[in-house]
Amino acid sequence: MEFRTIVRIEKPTFEIQPMERMLFVGSCFADNIGKKFVEEKFRATVNPYGVMYNPASILHTVEKVISQEKDKADETGVAMFRIALFTLGTNHVYRLKETGEIVDNCQKRPARLFQEEELSIDLCADYLERAMTLLKAYNPDIKIVLTVSPIRYAKYGYHTSQLSKATLLLAAEKCINDASRLFPTPSIYYFPAYEIVNDELRDYRFYREDMLHPSDQAVEYIWQRLQETMLSKEAKQWLREWKPIKEALNHRPFNPDSPEHKAFVEKTMQRIAELKARYPELLAQPTNPVWGISTRPI
Repeated sequence: MEFRTIVRIEKPTFEIQPMERMLFVGSCFADNIGKKFVEEKFRATVNPYGVMYNPASILHTVEKVISQEKDKADETGVAMFRIALFTLGTNHVYRLKETGEIVDNCQKRPARLFQEEELSIDLCADYLERAMTLLKAYNPDIKIVLTVSPIRYAKYGYHTSQLSKATLLLAAEKCINDASRLFPTPSIYYFPAYEIVNDELRDYRFYREDMLHPSDQAVEYIWQRLQETMLSKEAKQWLREWKPIKEALNHRPFNPDSPEHKAFVEKTMQRIAELKARYPELLAQPTNPVWGISTRPI
């Protein structure tokens, strides 16, 4: 007997390769998933200007990234990112009354200085499509993943929180439907993180103590589903090869000066050298402050 429903996830038309160049922008859920990729040595940039909860702020981050990173990429001849993932948290925005500008962070200024608004489906889609158009103009081959954060917003009230999520879901669907008109090749993919938490996990044990944010276990499960769906066989092989080395680098020895530990370090360094021979992107040396062998991250 089945006691839960499993969310069916369609495979995208592209795959994520080992150490892929990636950009993550959005809510703190983007932070959670982006950090998974960073830990696994993908060349991921995660919320470079802070957490961005709404589509307008996601556009602001993309504009800054394009502006500040373009020269660097032009010098090397390498496109900035091949994968961008946007995690949509809310359609609520705060507009500074003095200027009329939507701000990304109120910076603890008095609430009376701001006006809270709710973006419509069309406005959410417009901000996202502008962000995607900027990225595509710079790198026509970039693939964009949209997802809606499963984090609940108690401050809105749970009904209003659900209405906000519904707006984002419909905006994401509109972007996907518009993609064939906007871009010449299939470029947009929706990953159902929101649906996995709400329709598959469906239990408060998969939330943190605040009952609003997904637990580490829930994030790990979503990460596993994402691996199954989006990673190439080469990327999955990389994860298998990297796992024992990552665990070794995180090992804290009882006696760092013992012959046994020195032999363990030497063997690990040898395995890293072998891995680098197959994956040239691993350019720096490993770090483990307990070992005292390097100060640079692998």
